[in-house]
Amino acid sequence: MAHMTAFDSDTYTARRQEAVELVKQRGLGGLVIGTGAEFAYLTGSWTSSHERLTALVIAPGGTTVVAPVTDIQSLGLDGAADVEVIGWRDGEDPYKLVADTLEDGTVGLGSSLTADHVFALQALLPATELASDAVAELFMVKDDEEAVELAKAGAAIDRVHERAADLLQPGRTEREIADELHALILEEHESVSFVIVGSGPNGSNPHHDFSDRVLEEGDPVVVDLGGALPSGYQSDCTRTHVVGETAKAPKDFLEAYAVLERAFDAACAAAKPGITAGELDAAAREVIEDAGYGEYFTHRLGHGIGLSGHEQPFIIAGSDVVLREGMAFSIEPGIYVPGKWGMRIEDIVRMTANVIETLNHTRRTLGVNDA
Repeated sequence: MAHMTAFDSDTYTARRQEAVELVKQRGLGGLVIGTGAEFAYLTGSWTSSHERLTALVIAPGGTTVVAPVTDIQSLGLDGAADVEVIGWRDGEDPYKLVADTLEDGTVGLGSSLTADHVFALQALLPATELASDAVAELFMVKDDEEAVELAKAGAAIDRVHERAADLLQPGRTEREIADELHALILEEHESVSFVIVGSGPNGSNPHHDFSDRVLEEGDPVVVDLGGALPSGYQSDCTRTHVVGETAKAPKDFLEAYAVLERAFDAACAAAKPGITAGELDAAAREVIEDAGYGEYFTHRLGHGIGLSGHEQPFIIAGSDVVLREGMAFSIEPGIYVPGKWGMRIEDIVRMTANVIETLNHTRRTLGVNDA
């Protein structure tokens, strides 16, 4: 779904200027950014030309958009009206047009470029790497305007989660509940990114969506929800519930959930500028491992978020990415025992000068819906 241009043209101009400066500082030949979140971040446009190549080319000397003539009138470059557009017709070689605008040196390729575009560009360029690695800070560090949108997204999904617990009634199916949550997300967002309702043993699959399983009294239920605002900025938040009375949940589940809460709190306490993503992952993982559940924490601790639901920085074991002020990412430890139950707590946080700002505020305990 196309999103509106989120900010004024000066914001996008400043972002492109920063990209040009980073290209110069790194000694790169340039960046080639395909349509999608990175393109929108730098231009405000969510245009798509399907299999034809549309690319924003950022070189040391400036920026250009290379696009099919068939799509020029619908590019929607309100945030980049000053950028030169070079059109190409079917039968012409758009990759040569791109290469001709670049300078000598390694070229960063945007993460949305598909393999056909990547291979064609690599055949013409001396060396390539991921743009998100070459100029990682360009996309990872959120400016104040982005922070406002992410806060809006956090509040929007909180309003959905506040109503979720009441939907989890014995005798209802995951699918029925997911349909209602889908509608609730659309009340607060422009589009739905995903809905997960994982009850009982289904909760042990971190990426289960929903099924026709009927909820029973005492079932643990993982509810993970996300959507996109009109600006394109994403929400993502997970809460774990018990159907009916919390005391009727399995005893081993309740014991594990207390560990999960400690792991979540440990990660939040450790999250300060200067810590690496790997160290932050370890802060939560060590709590879970020490309690004997290490083999059941099967995914990374978190992921960056912005115009994409999952983007850098990835909070993953072994990562030496240093977390900096302005970065936004999830903290989401989980424990999943196959065939029995699962659990996850997830908030989106933004790194400030000293600590983190939490963007989700609905209850994380298994009791009543208190913040």
